[in-house]
Amino acid sequence: MSDQPTGPIADHRRDLVDRVIRVIAETQKIPADTIGREASFEELKFDSLDGINILFALENEFDINIPDESARHIKSIPQMVDGIAAMLQSKATLTASEIRSQSPEGVALLPHKAPEGR
Repeated sequence: MSDQPTGPIADHRRDLVDRVIRVIAETQKIPADTIGREASFEELKFDSLDGINILFALENEFDINIPDESARHIKSIPQMVDGIAAMLQSKATLTASEIRSQSPEGVALLPHKAPEGR
């Protein structure tokens, strides 16, 4: 039996890691298979300029804005993936809330939980 998580969340995380690694490989012009899924930026020999270029590329890839303060603390692939996952989740939550609040028609398009007790 494997210790690796399975299911949709694990699949989503694997896809996210793969996308992050692909963007890093393209930005650094290195083969993706040379980037370990658990690698630190130090192990990959990325300097601060590399980090800035990678952040810009990831912001474009995922249509997010990584705050400078958060970026300073990212030192590895897993930390980068965790940060992007959190930002995408937050963005999805905000988008759903905006749709519900701005468009009565939008409410019907989004799944919602029925009030408890009904």
